[in-house]
Amino acid sequence: MSEFSTSLAAFAAGSVETTLQTRVVTSLSVLDWIAVGRAGVDEPVSQTVRDLVLSEDGAAQAHLFGGGAAPLRGAALVNGTVSHALDYDDTHFAYIGHPSVAVLPAALALSEWDDRILVDFLEAALVGMETSIRVGLWLGRSHYQGGFHQTATAGAFGAAVAAGRILGFDTDQMCKVLGLTATRAAGLKAQFGTMGKPYNAGLAASAGVEAALLVAKGFEPNRGALEGQYGFGATHKGEGDAQTALDGLGEKWLFENVSHKFHACCHGLHAALEAARNLDIAEPEVAEIKVKTNPRWMSVCNQMSPTTGLGAKFSYRTVIAMQALGYDTALPDSYSEKVCADVRLKSLRDRVAVEVDDTLSETQAHLTLLRRDGARLEATHDLLAPMTLSDREDRVRGKANKLIGSEEADAIWSMLRTGGRARDLAKVLAD
Repeated sequence: MSEFSTSLAAFAAGSVETTLQTRVVTSLSVLDWIAVGRAGVDEPVSQTVRDLVLSEDGAAQAHLFGGGAAPLRGAALVNGTVSHALDYDDTHFAYIGHPSVAVLPAALALSEWDDRILVDFLEAALVGMETSIRVGLWLGRSHYQGGFHQTATAGAFGAAVAAGRILGFDTDQMCKVLGLTATRAAGLKAQFGTMGKPYNAGLAASAGVEAALLVAKGFEPNRGALEGQYGFGATHKGEGDAQTALDGLGEKWLFENVSHKFHACCHGLHAALEAARNLDIAEPEVAEIKVKTNPRWMSVCNQMSPTTGLGAKFSYRTVIAMQALGYDTALPDSYSEKVCADVRLKSLRDRVAVEVDDTLSETQAHLTLLRRDGARLEATHDLLAPMTLSDREDRVRGKANKLIGSEEADAIWSMLRTGGRARDLAKVLAD
């Protein structure tokens, strides 16, 4: 086995030291995941996958978003899919993946079934999400650019590690679960824009649970199936950069830099929307707005004149006009055909120009606002810019309040911060 697999397994099975920052960010991601999952239960993909799992009449081992309970693998499949249905969950730009939707469904299902306390669940979730990031870094950009969906592929390894940690795996068992997951991890970018994208997240969570349960029963896979000539990295266009992936493992938590979404649209639009917040744009004072962005996003979220809510989620011109007109870009319901047909929005949208700027990173955007009174205002925002813990908490909790109501969001937050049993948190999914 290589240094990467053995180091990752030792980290996954060993004791960990966390900081207040790490613990709070992890709890905020759990709150965010639950709020987004609860908001996505009525999406067609959510109903389809949930109906399939419930129709099998399996053992009621873990609760589901939207109600009911199912076997562990089915619960992970449903809850991963539902929580990614709106594409409103957290993102980590180090490997371009969504860590929570793959790992949290696996960690919570096993924690509920094994009647663990919330502290155990949160620690397993953190270790799993950190693992998914590290695997993603090891695979590198060539993996993503080659057509693989990191949320699903790297995420499956994080889900397996989280599940294994709840089951009490030692280093050797963690090596086994990583090796077995290598033959189950899957997910293609070809599914983007379809029900297949959120389903990818559910597949990752379910695969992780399955691999851990099999190893717990004595399954003997190839422990080194991540590396080697026919290993996961080599067969999935991975770069295999162990030095970068292992840097600081066990000493620093890359997960702390997770980016929570505060607008219900493509993450490529968020830097521009945050810059617009700094300029306090509002009609009727706007004469012209110029958006500069990294070239990568021009083929992803630069629809010029969308007519549907889904199209609006991938349009710089539309979301900037929405914000200027007072539409709440944090609410999924703000993206609709009715909003796209608003004559005021159409007028303002035609005054928004989008340009490429090679000097901007993928997480940056620059806005120039020309007001009718002749004033010229400019603002740049980077999604990786440090955010104070209090500011992050305010914004994540504010988002949850909008999605599920302040009373419910406050109760979940209190549970996460004061402790209790994982089964009580799991029941919240079904409300």
